[in-house]
Amino acid sequence: MPTVSLENTHLRLEINPEVGASPLAFEANLGRSWVPIMRPTLRPLPEKSSPYSSYTLAPYSNRIRQAKFVFEGQEYSLQPHKPEGNVVAGITIHGDVRNRPWRVEKTDERLIGYFDSRDFADINWPWPFKMRQIYRLEGAALLMGLELTNTSDNEMPAGFGIHPYFMRTLPGSSDGMLQFAAKGYYLPDETLIPTEGMKPIPAELDFSRPRSPGSQHIDTVFGGWEGKATLSWPGSNLQMILEADPVFSHFVVFTAPDGTLALEPVSNATDGFNLMAKGIRGTGVRILEPGGSLRGTIRIAIESV
Repeated sequence: MPTVSLENTHLRLEINPEVGASPLAFEANLGRSWVPIMRPTLRPLPEKSSPYSSYTLAPYSNRIRQAKFVFEGQEYSLQPHKPEGNVVAGITIHGDVRNRPWRVEKTDERLIGYFDSRDFADINWPWPFKMRQIYRLEGAALLMGLELTNTSDNEMPAGFGIHPYFMRTLPGSSDGMLQFAAKGYYLPDETLIPTEGMKPIPAELDFSRPRSPGSQHIDTVFGGWEGKATLSWPGSNLQMILEADPVFSHFVVFTAPDGTLALEPVSNATDGFNLMAKGIRGTGVRILEPGGSLRGTIRIAIESV
């Protein structure tokens, strides 16, 4: 699989166009060596996105209960995904662009990925849509711009996001310290899908002050996210600042079994379409008119402290 990369004196990014234009490496230059910031992808490169450093979620993020949802009074059924890791049978998860080939163009400063659902007869979504994603390096920051467009003749519910896995330790550091603020969280059932709207954040999920997740298992979507999260690595003199546009009103934290930390800026809550159909507000689901687009930018900066 041919890969494409961007590099400057501070950062290096490599993506695989054939698997969702997904990053397979994101590294920082520490002077004498390149150090992974996102988890490195083992070679030979997988044909599915789950083991990659990160991947794109569209035209929705996270899970949909029983692979069905109601929109404008009509029920829509999707093909459920196969069980994988903590994913139970009978649901759909993370959209339908992350395992598909994208067309990617490279300039001196940017990688631009294009995806059109009309190119795939087996697309798992009722409405045609297209995606554009731009990767760009600006000094010690990676910028990712997402654009999702409804190419159908009817209104379409929509959402998007990214699913990056970050290293919890760097050379010489102790466990990473996470900090972010949100208004609430969604209490999930045994399938990790919520049935109600946001609840107040309990103490064990409160990261308004920096702290390590430690051995705590977390797989939680937060709502009313303020659009900023900090991950610092004590002993390394480095920290990561993750910032996202307001369209990314939700934030998922997942302590992955491989020892990494997934920090996911997303626009909609888990099963947001069904929550919205139940009259629950604040799910982050957007309704796109024909030709309408959803846009947002995420910035990941590596700073000295």
